[in-house]
Amino acid sequence: MARTVAHVIVNALEELGVQHVFGVVGDALNPLTEAIRTSATLSWVGCRHEEAAAFAAGAQAQLSGTLGVCMGTVGPGSVHLLNGLYDAAKTRAPVLAICGQVPLAEIGSDYFQEVDNDLLFRDVAVHRATVTSPDQMPRMLESTVRAAVTQGGVAVLTVPGDLGDRELSEDRPVRFALDRAVTRPDDPALTRAAALLNAASRVTLLVGAGARDARTEVMRTAEQLAAPMVLTLKAKEGFEDHNPFQVGQTGLIGNPAAAHALDSGDTLLMLGTDFPYREWYPQDTRTVQIDSREDHLGRRTPVDIGLAGDVGATLRALLPLLDQAPDRTHLDDAREKFVRWQEGQQRLADPAHEQHPGGRARAALDNPHHMIRPEALAAAVDTHAADDAVFTSDTGMATVWLSRLVTMRGTRRLIGSYNLGSMANAMPQAIGAQLWSPDRQTVAFCGDGGLSMLLGDLMTIKTYGLPVKLVVFDNHRLGMVKLEQEQAGLPEFGTELDNPDFAAVARALGIDGIRVSDPADLDDAVRRAFATPGPVLLDVLTNPGEVAVPGRPTLAQGWGFAVAKIKEML
Repeated sequence: MARTVAHVIVNALEELGVQHVFGVVGDALNPLTEAIRTSATLSWVGCRHEEAAAFAAGAQAQLSGTLGVCMGTVGPGSVHLLNGLYDAAKTRAPVLAICGQVPLAEIGSDYFQEVDNDLLFRDVAVHRATVTSPDQMPRMLESTVRAAVTQGGVAVLTVPGDLGDRELSEDRPVRFALDRAVTRPDDPALTRAAALLNAASRVTLLVGAGARDARTEVMRTAEQLAAPMVLTLKAKEGFEDHNPFQVGQTGLIGNPAAAHALDSGDTLLMLGTDFPYREWYPQDTRTVQIDSREDHLGRRTPVDIGLAGDVGATLRALLPLLDQAPDRTHLDDAREKFVRWQEGQQRLADPAHEQHPGGRARAALDNPHHMIRPEALAAAVDTHAADDAVFTSDTGMATVWLSRLVTMRGTRRLIGSYNLGSMANAMPQAIGAQLWSPDRQTVAFCGDGGLSMLLGDLMTIKTYGLPVKLVVFDNHRLGMVKLEQEQAGLPEFGTELDNPDFAAVARALGIDGIRVSDPADLDDAVRRAFATPGPVLLDVLTNPGEVAVPGRPTLAQGWGFAVAKIKEML
């Protein structure tokens, strides 16, 4: 077989263990897709939109911790990758984007469809390179992949359409050096941190995704300091199950117990988190932060001691220096508040909660305000989903209900656009997740706005027979935007969605579709969706008036909501 640029790239991806390449075919990619066609282990996944391809590749990178790969052809094809690549970049997921380009002799001539890829991807990529000679391979490929994996981000390799079939003059194997260092701070810094923590009387932990590989050390630290553990959304996976210290999330999706644990502590210990919302950090506390990236230290809240290092390695060195806290009052108080809040959420999740006094449930289709509570839907999914399910969630209210009602028990996994906050991510990420682990259940919490934005890639699910379960919170609204408007005292505007019957759309595409409008039918419909082989779209008409009260509501928010409701009625 000729040793061409395309074959070198494909063979290298095979050696790295990459199984799927996501994209839309195009002329500049033809040499590459032909090499994939003849590969024994690498599969092409043809998506309907390159944005979906980038989201799917990013999902695989997040779940596997290894390289995800997507492709976009010349110009518009590469432009369409951008949003999904930004999500991977913000999540620090290692993704390789291979982009087509106009013929080498035409670069810079404003040729048909020409886009300057190095300029286009300058902000999103940790590394960008354009192949201008076959003799740059495999060296250029090695440096591009190494950048994506070791720096945790997006790397872009641009291949002009007339170079993919060109043969290399050098015949050497591709070599990747991808081992990453594990670091911890020096001993004097650890001694200062231990002294600060030992002098505290009420320590609260704020735990993020950067601590997920250090569960044992984090749990021992919480025990030693008798500290309640506030989790970021991305730390639900790994820290929520069987954890007597956790008190849920903070922020707009959070709960009063987590807000209380932060506000009532005198010392905050941040572990592997870059939680961005400054207004939710406690005031007038001493703060210790551990993070593998030095540029994260102190950038969200003032830090007294910043420890640059891996959370696990740092805690293993710090734990012997920590005294056993003599008083558990701070922990017990936060946990008691958290349990009471959870009990209230379960009452809201009862489908009978919205019944008339006479006991007859209001029919959603007879009422413009669909009366299935979103909490009830999320709780039903939590009950019937497998303990090793992979969950994805659209940005907005779908994520709120998942964060509050779905427990990451067993070996469940969770991904979403939690750093970029993009719409339309849940369904394409579920495509990548299902292909990453075909035997595991994959559940996408879809907003109706998010699903409809990339609706065409339902056909990708159908084409590849992926048994994804799409749970649609169909409230005919951009729900989070509606809530934001009303909290600011503005009447709802521009958020109403003229939705089709999504279940009927799914059936028209060859996917099983189930539509639910009566709370009495909800549990059976969820059970049936999970029991049905193959892909299923569960379209549930939910109440658009349901409000997710933040953990620390303000008087201004309350007044704003009241004013907005008066304006809406008028």
